[in-house]
Amino acid sequence: MSADQGTREQARKLTNELTRLLRSGKMLPGSITQRHTFCGRAGCACQADPPRPHGPYWQWTRKVAGKTVTRRLSQEQIEHYRPWIENDHRIRELITALEAISIAHLEAEQHHGGG
Repeated sequence: MSADQGTREQARKLTNELTRLLRSGKMLPGSITQRHTFCGRAGCACQADPPRPHGPYWQWTRKVAGKTVTRRLSQEQIEHYRPWIENDHRIRELITALEAISIAHLEAEQHHGGG
């Protein structure tokens, strides 16, 4: 198998996986984090020594129009939507990999005088 055939095969595999994920229609941008909080109320357990913070709370964070938007989610929502966020991350990885293949192809053509 030539290098060009290997590159085409690699791109085909990436495209197939990307297509499968896109067809699922299940993707959410952003990330999920677990948070513990501290209030300012005197005598609250979160202010004790040692402190016992409130939580855990699960948050979904993403960017909307350049601003960070955070939404609290239940444990059930986390279990349901975490795969959707993982799909979005994987889609972005696949696109980056396909871009790298295309850039390498273009650079190889320019190096060899192809057009």
